[in-house]
Amino acid sequence: MQISIIKYNAGNICSVDNAFKRLGIEPIITDDPEIIKSSDKVIFPGQGEAGCTMQYLRERQLDTLIKELKQPVLGICIGMQLMCRHSDEANTDCLGIFDVDVKRFVPNQHNQKVPQMGWNTIEDTKSELFANFNKQEFVYFVHSYYVPLCENTIATTNYIQPYSAALHTRNFYATQFHPEKSGIIGEQILKNFLEI
Repeated sequence: MQISIIKYNAGNICSVDNAFKRLGIEPIITDDPEIIKSSDKVIFPGQGEAGCTMQYLRERQLDTLIKELKQPVLGICIGMQLMCRHSDEANTDCLGIFDVDVKRFVPNQHNQKVPQMGWNTIEDTKSELFANFNKQEFVYFVHSYYVPLCENTIATTNYIQPYSAALHTRNFYATQFHPEKSGIIGEQILKNFLEI
């Protein structure tokens, strides 16, 4: 099975690469359109700032490429947010795969820190991405922006308010949390994605 990790100006790609290697998969980290298009599965991970990241994708026509992919695609963290319509971060137009806007957390209590950083539960999971899950599982989050609940929500969590922990439409899946940093549960999610 050929897995491509899209290479762009976002952090955290190496930890995703290592997570798949622990599963016995040797992914290809690439921005080559032909390699990406010919892959069995595509990962769109990262940590970064929406505005400059979308600019990088557009300059290399990777924005068009991602939207046209037909195989299963998994967005992670900023990857999920960039798959949405628009982000409050730098007032950025994104890929529009999910018809929902990304919002900034607005704390309403002094102890609600932004970014959210650490372990939190996900629940209301629905999708083969969460096969063999219990009602609640702990996963690892690091983010200042969130995707509201919407028709594409396939897992929820709550920090300051309820929001989407994961999304799905057609061949596109996405998680706000980091499965590659979420221990056994995250490993199961990646395994499930490989089986889709």
